[in-house]
Amino acid sequence: MDSLLNSNRPPVFCPGCSHEQVLHALDKALMGMGLAAKDVVIVSDIGCSGLFDTFFNTHAFHGLHGRALTYATGIKMARPDLKVIVTMGDGGLGIGGAHVLSSCRRNIDLTLLVLNNFNYGMTGGQCSSTTPQDAQVGSGFLNKLEKPLDICQVAGAAGAPYVARISTYDKELVEGLESAIAFDGFSLVDIWGICPGRYTRRNKITPKNIENDLAKLPDLGAYKISNAREEYGRAYRQEAAKLLPSGKPVRIETSCIAPQPGRLEVVVLGSAGQRIITAGELLCLAGAAAGCHAAQKSDYPITVMRGHSVSDIILSDTEIEYTGIGNPAVVIALAPEGVNRRKKMLTYLSPQTLVIKASGVELPPCQASIIEVDFKAEKIKSQDWALVALAVLAQQNTVLTMDMLKAALQLRFNAGQYETAIAMVEKAVVSLCRK
Repeated sequence: MDSLLNSNRPPVFCPGCSHEQVLHALDKALMGMGLAAKDVVIVSDIGCSGLFDTFFNTHAFHGLHGRALTYATGIKMARPDLKVIVTMGDGGLGIGGAHVLSSCRRNIDLTLLVLNNFNYGMTGGQCSSTTPQDAQVGSGFLNKLEKPLDICQVAGAAGAPYVARISTYDKELVEGLESAIAFDGFSLVDIWGICPGRYTRRNKITPKNIENDLAKLPDLGAYKISNAREEYGRAYRQEAAKLLPSGKPVRIETSCIAPQPGRLEVVVLGSAGQRIITAGELLCLAGAAAGCHAAQKSDYPITVMRGHSVSDIILSDTEIEYTGIGNPAVVIALAPEGVNRRKKMLTYLSPQTLVIKASGVELPPCQASIIEVDFKAEKIKSQDWALVALAVLAQQNTVLTMDMLKAALQLRFNAGQYETAIAMVEKAVVSLCRK
């Protein structure tokens, strides 16, 4: 085979577009390196540079504007044997700048070709991240207010070890591309070219201008020394190989009998620090110990140790296909923050619903059956209220039994924590039952 270009899809760039010259140079570079179609992946995004994946008869991935490097990273990590080449315009470069920086920091073995023609050529000639300040473009004066991005200096500062600039019209373009693709690590080539469809209509730019401008810029070779390090994918696999293999998932054997059949929904309403999420986990483990399917959803703010904490739990003897809570069998209300998050739900509770609430927590008017527990009078710490409330629930033989709760505590805690939890639960239940 003398070419990797797709004979069924010949290039359709504007006449004189520099992208077409890069396309053919890339083809020659791949052939010169002896790479077969099965060895290469072309990853692109939106824009004129995004047509490259169509024109090559290789593996290909076409994604969202600016995001090509994210897909390329996944491909390279999964298939380190492949040569992964990303084509991106200066438009995608600006849009996906954070992904470029991540790739530079990681030093993953990808080659990024920035087809830099100083404007958004496909969408109307608007200014991009590399448009010169004195250029006339389709987006008015905006480029006059911004300093154009020097992607090579940015990439070098971010950790890229191979950074190069070259003109589309340079006789050594093919050799430059070969060198970048052969590099063991992240390589970026900033390829300057002409956009005749948009940019040159208002701006005088020639191959000679590009050659002169590139000659004025500093050499980039020092980055190969200052940023030299092991390629990311290989280093990742070496470190991962040192880790102990993950154990098999814990299998929960059925050891208890659930007090009721069917689907049972429980909502625990509390505040940060009350271990509401842990209580939900315990309910799920208790259900699993009774042979039930279990699901848990939690709601809490991003703040630490402040605000509401809500957990929705479903136990069912059949598969759970819908995790929404419609008519809970049990509501545990331990703090006003949680109650305020579900006020509307509380007003629609049916007479069959059991509510276990802490003294002092006010509920909106509802028809549910209510058990009030004075945790403070029993000198139970706030972080233990949820666990004790589960024990109170187990005493009612509704949703939960004491055997199920003990099984859950054994699954969730180590031996010392289990003994402490059991002692507290039994003491609290005895004290509350006296009342």
